[in-house]
Amino acid sequence: MAEADTARVLASPKFRELVTERTRFGWILSGAMLGIYLVFVLLVAFAHGLMATKIGSGVTSLGIVLGLVVIVAAFVLTGIYVARANGRFDDLTRDLNRELGR
Repeated sequence: MAEADTARVLASPKFRELVTERTRFGWILSGAMLGIYLVFVLLVAFAHGLMATKIGSGVTSLGIVLGLVVIVAAFVLTGIYVARANGRFDDLTRDLNRELGR
């Protein structure tokens, strides 16, 4: 019986839509985080003077601030994914369950 249920789920257009949308969104967010991190690492490697620039009253440098921005960006992108998962992806899952009679 489990194989028949699995085949029904895999054949469902709603399931394929869910998987496609979730995968695409995950790759987009992963690419965004990779881009943010890559820019930061390249700045650290090749823009020493810029990253050492003192900010404010000279207590901290631009590199420290940008490092914090990278960390905050990871939290923000995670929050964006959670919001989408709790909204759109849950709606698609609910529709799929309804379609399959669960």
